Amino acid sequence: GGESAEGAGGEGGLAGGMWSITTNPFRFSNSRWQIFLRNLSRLQQLCQKHTKEVHLVTNFSEYQAAGQKYKILPAIQGGNAISGAPNGLFDIPDNLITRITLVHLTPSIYGNTSSPGHWLNPYKGLKDAGKELIEQMNHRHVFLDLAHAHPQTFWDAIDAHDKSHPVLVTHTGVQGVRAHWRNLDDDQIRAIAARGGVIGVMFASNFLQYSRDKTANMVLDHLEHLITIGGEKIATLGSDFDGAISAPTNLKSAEHYPVLVQGMLERGWSAERIKGVLGENFLDVF
Repeated sequence: GGESAEGAGGEGGLAGGMWSITTNPFRFSNSRWQIFLRNLSRLQQLCQKHTKEVHLVTNFSEYQAAGQKYKILPAIQGGNAISGAPNGLFDIPDNLITRITLVHLTPSIYGNTSSPGHWLNPYKGLKDAGKELIEQMNHRHVFLDLAHAHPQTFWDAIDAHDKSHPVLVTHTGVQGVRAHWRNLDDDQIRAIAARGGVIGVMFASNFLQYSRDKTANMVLDHLEHLITIGGEKIATLGSDFDGAISAPTNLKSAEHYPVLVQGMLERGWSAERIKGVLGENFLDVF
């Protein structure tokens, strides 16, 4: 999620993206924390091994300095990965994380999920530990990502978050195109726009469309609704290429991004809108 296709980078023109570290939520908290640290180290080693091609970045200045290299923005998918850290976010070395998805597919000590897993926990809102984590994220200038958040957790988190910092939803669909527990309603879209954030449309077909059209048109429909409700600066790409999603038939990998651009042109999108969705909107927030 939170991708940037602005600039050069491979056959699809992908210049950078957020690489999310996901941790098994059913492990004990200390085990999750230790595994997260190992995975973060593995990501650093991967970048060090391929320094000519990729560059790990944690802020916009580093993104600019990386030039034509592919930029990796380390992120956490599910804040419970760090719930076992003695000092929370402050224990992550070198402030390497750019974004944390507060919750994932299960309830956690921070809040509740939008997935059917929320029935496991009768409390739907943000918890005290979630407020503390958000405070740490504000202090460290780490993006709060409300993808996967239960609506009550979403609104509580919006209230708890520093109003001078933007909020993201990196990979989602929208209720205005398809009513689904995974997707945002129009009020949520307006709230992210009011905070100066962006919303990335994911490529998971089962969340995007009921119809038989399983092409990139699904993604474009959701992007257009985002722009209609939240304005030109709200929309970006959220892919969610995690190996588990069922992507549109003509958008199976990043090399197929030109298919999206062709669809944007056919819909009469301006060059400014296209460049915004392909990366400039997110980079402005970054």
